[in-house]
Amino acid sequence: MYLNAFYNIKPMIPRRLQLALRRLRARVKLRTHADVWPIDESAAKPPKDWAGWPGGKRFAFILTHDVDTAKGQERCRHLIDLERELGFTASYNFVPERYKVSEELRNYLTGNGFEVGVHGLNHDGKYYSSRTIFRERTMKINRYIKEWGSVGFRTPSMLHNMDWLHELDIQYDSSTFDTDPFEPQPDPAGTIFPFRVPSENGKGGYIEIPYTLPQDFTLFILMKHKNIDIWKRKLDWIAARGGMALMLVHPDYIRPKGFPQGKEEYTIDYFRKILEYVKHEYEGQYYHALPREMVSMWKAEHPTS
Repeated sequence: MYLNAFYNIKPMIPRRLQLALRRLRARVKLRTHADVWPIDESAAKPPKDWAGWPGGKRFAFILTHDVDTAKGQERCRHLIDLERELGFTASYNFVPERYKVSEELRNYLTGNGFEVGVHGLNHDGKYYSSRTIFRERTMKINRYIKEWGSVGFRTPSMLHNMDWLHELDIQYDSSTFDTDPFEPQPDPAGTIFPFRVPSENGKGGYIEIPYTLPQDFTLFILMKHKNIDIWKRKLDWIAARGGMALMLVHPDYIRPKGFPQGKEEYTIDYFRKILEYVKHEYEGQYYHALPREMVSMWKAEHPTS
């Protein structure tokens, strides 16, 4: 009920005021949730019969990007070039009806070993306000999933209804997190591992892969951090416990080299630094996979979990 009311009035609230209110809320949450953010120790419990990552790797590392706007789409190449330079691949999730999604960019991604996912339909926060709305959107979303050859989905603003998501033609969803009290729907998945969401309709369900490193927007726009210390701290904790480090980074908020400082932006150097940290600090120790590869591995190794 609260979420429905919020998203109904959100378009009438100036962006500057929205951010001010969210920062105020975040300061309160930092005090009240210090025991579970950025690290919730209880989320480190491995699944039943856990045998470890492929190749005996210490932990898993996955890169994902939500491209929320046309501006973000225009900046994707800067991230792709950086990832290719450092030997990483990632999933890029596009919003099909908020802006014109570039077919050329999608083809470039899939042609170079990256992944394309569907990030909702638009970005209005009303996906789960009623079953009727969700089912109307499901028909369109499934059409884009088929057209793009996608197997994964993420709802904008990390909203989720795990039961309703069975209506999508997906192998995985990534609309949850191990711990993130700053999200509009803050209920956590409570794990740094993938897990199966079984279906009652006989389809077998889908795999949920929660993000486990704090979102870039939270750290650098909302909280105005000037370094990647929290990213590194959380990554080290996940590596020590053998979990899955899944990043969610938005091209929309990244300022590439040579670009003037814009509102709600942070330097691409932060993203470069965390990739270099993973690459050099944990060389040979991490299982790097696209989300779809993680799902294939998980289904094969953990058919019931």
